[in-house]
Amino acid sequence: MGAAKISSVAGAIALISSAAFAADLAPPLPPPVVQVPVDTGGWYLRGYLGMSNQFFKGLWHPDFLTASQFTFLDKGGFDSAPFFGLGIGYAWSWLRFDVTGEYRGKAGFHALDRFYNPFAFNPGFNTNLYSASKTEWVGLFNAYLDLGTWWCITPFIGAGIGFDSITISHFRDENIIAAGGGWANSGTKTNLAWALHAGASYRVSPNFAVELSYRYLNLGTGQSGTLVNFDPTVGNPSVPMTFNHIQSHDVMLGVRWLLQPEQPLYSPPMIRKG
Repeated sequence: MGAAKISSVAGAIALISSAAFAADLAPPLPPPVVQVPVDTGGWYLRGYLGMSNQFFKGLWHPDFLTASQFTFLDKGGFDSAPFFGLGIGYAWSWLRFDVTGEYRGKAGFHALDRFYNPFAFNPGFNTNLYSASKTEWVGLFNAYLDLGTWWCITPFIGAGIGFDSITISHFRDENIIAAGGGWANSGTKTNLAWALHAGASYRVSPNFAVELSYRYLNLGTGQSGTLVNFDPTVGNPSVPMTFNHIQSHDVMLGVRWLLQPEQPLYSPPMIRKG
């Protein structure tokens, strides 16, 4: 066999061997695919309960201006009281919005003043002991900003605005020294309300979260009903007693239920590299 034939046969064998080896290799991998993260959102229900720590700027009535040497020995305050509320909202990525309605339970009130009474049988200082109770209905539109999640815990801040309806009832004024005083029927006043929120939630499951939060709540002014003096010739019985600038520091425990599996808000096209 000539040298040319041997060279041709060797080349053919090498070509066949290369093709067989290539056939044994896996096909080339496709270019890597990058999926843009998808934000999620959904409707939720929430419920909460809490305790209030209430305070105010003081009582006011026109008779305070005309009473001789009038002063408050104890300007007064409200007892803590329970409250509960329900709401519905929508979560969108790291933002949440909801509307809530709540009932704030009965809080007792007490205050004590002193004035000089020149008309008494024995002129001297008298005191008035005031008592009342207060309840509210509150409706708020709230917005929250989630600040990130660590180990299923998500801190958040927020703010709310809405209205409240304050009812002052069982108002009493007792002047024990002069055997006098007065009372008032229930009075209700509606105000602008606003709130600031801070807290943290814990995601128990994809559809259920528990949250513990603090809230500053500004309720506005409350009023009693028409005042009635035991002696109708004394004072201004047609003017209600005013409770100025009622506020509260609230501690709240709540839960949230997602009403449906989280839905993608947008779904960008697949991006391929290479």
